[in-house]
Amino acid sequence: MFNKQLLINKNFSIKEALRRLDETAEKVLFVVDDANKLLGSLSDGDVRRYLLRGESLQGDISNIFNKSPKFIYQKNLLTRDVKELFIKYKLPLLPVIDANNKIYRIIKWESLLSKDEHIKIKRKRINAPVVIMAGGKGTRLDPFTKVLPKPLIPVGDKPIIEVIMDKFSEFGIKDFYITINHKGRMIKAYFEDLTLRYKITYIEEETPLGTAGGLKYLQGKFVDDIIVTNSDIIIEEDYAEILKFHKKMKNDITLVASIKHYNIPYGICDIENGGKLCAIREKPDFSYLVNTGLYILNAGVIDIIPSDKFYHMTQLINDIKNNGGTVGVYPVSESSWIDIGELEGYKKILAKIGYDQ
Repeated sequence: MFNKQLLINKNFSIKEALRRLDETAEKVLFVVDDANKLLGSLSDGDVRRYLLRGESLQGDISNIFNKSPKFIYQKNLLTRDVKELFIKYKLPLLPVIDANNKIYRIIKWESLLSKDEHIKIKRKRINAPVVIMAGGKGTRLDPFTKVLPKPLIPVGDKPIIEVIMDKFSEFGIKDFYITINHKGRMIKAYFEDLTLRYKITYIEEETPLGTAGGLKYLQGKFVDDIIVTNSDIIIEEDYAEILKFHKKMKNDITLVASIKHYNIPYGICDIENGGKLCAIREKPDFSYLVNTGLYILNAGVIDIIPSDKFYHMTQLINDIKNNGGTVGVYPVSESSWIDIGELEGYKKILAKIGYDQ
C-alpha cells in the first residue's frame, strides 16, 4: 500500500496541489484519472516555474504537470533497475504501475538506497560563504530566550544554529560567518567546546544592528555571491538550485519566499454604500508569498549598507530597488520552510524529528 494523498486528479487547482504537497511533505505528486491510471507528475519545481511566470494560484494543473513521468512496471521491479532510475534522475519518489497503467506502489529513495548510494545523488556542491544573523534577542521564543540565546535553543540533541549549519554542509559549505550581540559569548562558548567541521568567523556587534547592519563588517571580503540566513529558520530545499536561479536572473538580491496558506474560520462580509451587504464569503482561503529570511546577495550590495547603523534587510532591498538594482524571488512550498523562531514552528520541528514527547 501507499499514501493515497500522493495522488491527485488532473482537475486539481494549483492551490489544491500546493496544499497536498504541504500535507504530504513530499516534493512530487502523481496525477491520475478516476481509475488511478498514471497521467503524469507534478513537482514543487513545476509549480515554482508556473508562479515565476506571474500566473495565478487559482488556475488548474492541467497545463503544468509533467506528461512524461518516470515510472517502472511492476513486472520489471528489479532492485538494480530501480536504483539506476533513482540515481540517474535524482528522483524523490518512483511510481510502480501494473499492466493497466494503474499505480500499484510508490517507492521512496530513502527506503531503497544504501548510505553510499545516497551520496551518489547528493546535490551539487556550493562554493559560497554563509552568513548567519544571530544577534537578535529572539523575543518570539520567550521565555526560552531569557535563559539561552535563540541560536542555542535545542532541536533534538543540537542547537538550532548547528542544525542550520549541517543543512548547508550537505552542499559542501564549510565557511560560516556568525553575527552576534545578545548573549553572544554563550554562542562562542558552545562552539569552542566542539570539534568543528566548519570554519567560523564571528562578527561582533557592539550594539544591535538589525537583520542587515552587521553585514557591513564584511565589506571587501568577498567578490562573489554570499548566502545570508536568519538563525531561526530551516529551508528544506536545493540550495544549489537557488544559487543557480540567482545567477541566471542576474539578481542583486534573491530572497526565498514560502507560499503560505491562511484560512479565516468565519464568514467574511463585503459591504458597500454605508453598510449594505454585497456578499458573504464563508471561511475563505488566502495564499501569499512570505519572506522566509534566506537570501542570496551579490557581494557588492554590502557597499550600500551604512556603517554602525541599525539597518534591516528590508531597507537594503528597498535601497537596491531605488538604485535601479534587481531583486528576485525564489518560491518554495510551505512545508519547505520551518520557522523555529516562533513557538508553533519550534513544536513542528520537534515533532518532525520525534522530540515532541
